[in-house]
Amino acid sequence: MTQTIDFQTDPSKYRHWKIDYDGPIARLSMDVDEKGGLFEGYELKLNSYDLGVDIELADVVQRMRFEHPEVKVIILQSAKDKVFCAGANIRMLGGAAHSHKVNFCKFTNETRNTYEAALADSGQNYICAVKGACAGGGYELALACNHIMLTDDSTSSVSLPEVPLLAVLPGTGGLTRVTDKRKVRRDLADVFCSIEEGVKGKRAVKWRLVDEVFPNSTFDAKVEERAQALAASSTKADIAQGITLTPITRNFSDDAVSYSTVEVALNRAAGRPTVTVKGPSDAAPADMDAFTAQGADAWMLRCARELDDAILHLRNNEKELGLIEFQTQGDPDLVIAHEALMLSNADHWLANEVTQYWKRVLKRIDMTSRSLVAIVEHGSCFAGPLAELLWAVDRSYMMLEDFDGDNRALATVTMSEGNFGSYPMGNHLTRLQTRFLGTPEQIEKLKSSIGEPLEAEDADELGLITYAFDDIDWEDEVRLFMEERASFSPDAMTGMEANLRFAGPETMETRIFGRLTAWQNWIFQRPNAVGEEGALQRYGTGVRGKYNMERV
Repeated sequence: MTQTIDFQTDPSKYRHWKIDYDGPIARLSMDVDEKGGLFEGYELKLNSYDLGVDIELADVVQRMRFEHPEVKVIILQSAKDKVFCAGANIRMLGGAAHSHKVNFCKFTNETRNTYEAALADSGQNYICAVKGACAGGGYELALACNHIMLTDDSTSSVSLPEVPLLAVLPGTGGLTRVTDKRKVRRDLADVFCSIEEGVKGKRAVKWRLVDEVFPNSTFDAKVEERAQALAASSTKADIAQGITLTPITRNFSDDAVSYSTVEVALNRAAGRPTVTVKGPSDAAPADMDAFTAQGADAWMLRCARELDDAILHLRNNEKELGLIEFQTQGDPDLVIAHEALMLSNADHWLANEVTQYWKRVLKRIDMTSRSLVAIVEHGSCFAGPLAELLWAVDRSYMMLEDFDGDNRALATVTMSEGNFGSYPMGNHLTRLQTRFLGTPEQIEKLKSSIGEPLEAEDADELGLITYAFDDIDWEDEVRLFMEERASFSPDAMTGMEANLRFAGPETMETRIFGRLTAWQNWIFQRPNAVGEEGALQRYGTGVRGKYNMERV
């Protein structure tokens, strides 16, 4: 699986999902094209899915926010007869490289989290209507919805059969959502996750695996009734029209990916991409009417979309480039002004959606298993949402005072109100709160510097950067760090960084990703699962996996 994976799509290209919009209610139907796998060598039977199916789902969920803000309730259902979804395609997983399996699970988790949070973030409520077998990743699609309805017949059930069948774990947060979200009793969860056939009907309700069960004869009517009731009780404002998410413009070359606001330079010899985010060149729109008129061309939205795509490209297509260097270029005052329009109009649907999207993009950076460094050079614009990069990375280096022959504006860091609550991490804290977990009083001190362009000495004193160097030491210090980082084991780096980035309280989100990183990553390399005689390789042959029974 070495082909380039493109995360950009649009409804005209969908092969696996169908959408019907009816005022405040949308019906999202899973209708996977068996011949539409992202790679060769497997068929997507029984509504099973691969990364290509999930790329489309992520696009659907995103467009629902921006292009169809009138939608208040989404019914997630299957268009297939007698099957809801068989989960992640086993042939795909069995033939995939380890890195692809892990990246696939991570992206599907991010997608599930996005529509799971849609009610709180955007007032869009997801109902799952389950008819037929709902197994593994299929049940995980349902678990991320806010309400699950199951039909009561001989073919409909919910199950997480990965452990008994495949010797792996439900890779999209299934175990965590069963215990933390559905609050299934531990012993019942143990039974549920140990049986292949799943749980049906009223028992599924009793065990808290679904919310409601109805006979086939009334099921469709009951789903419609529930959707109408939720739409009627919604507090989401009535919005007549959204904006169009026009295609992102990108140019690929052997050593770069270029967007309008993001430039990715690929230094393969050093194992390092440099991601440069360009600040806005024009003044902020005068008001939200002007911003809405700009639509997807508005800098705040365009930059978020392009940065998001760049991160996904690096994750999945440039896996040997292990140290991502973030830089920015532009006027920090303009960045602050563009963000301020969003923050001062937080009750406007589009301003809210843009801010929520920045939150998701920054979380994606948090979850990226690469070493991350920010280089704050003169002429940079680490301000507002771009300042978040400084606290998402593992280290930051900032130019101190004038550099000989450099006539760019002195490097500064500018905090905004947004840095104190608009872009929380998965632990539900801001990056600044996470950074100063041991000295929470520092947060109040920092607030007194909101809007002030802080030069290197002040930024260092306040703890906003790791190091500040003058032009005598700058080049050597940065070079030594880059060379040292490139010499370390990437496995050890991934483990270290994942542990250090998420201080503070655990949430369902951090548990999902933490367990995925630690356990599923490990299990995906164990011969009991992926060896020649492992369960994942033998699935479908009629021969059970051969296990080494040693506990480690």
